[in-house]
Amino acid sequence: MKIVKLCREGSCCPAVSVFQDRVEIGEDANTCVLTADEFQILKEKILSKEI
Repeated sequence: MKIVKLCREGSCCPAVSVFQDRVEIGEDANTCVLTADEFQILKEKILSKEI
């Protein structure tokens, strides 16, 4: 598992937790769970500036 925080140390912010079969984005009870395939599609759309 790999965890990436989306803001500076010491502040309240969402994190991206990457597991082998899924990716969790959010914080506490406010979390979105994507399959690895769904996350790949999201990443491609962001990199191509589609969203």
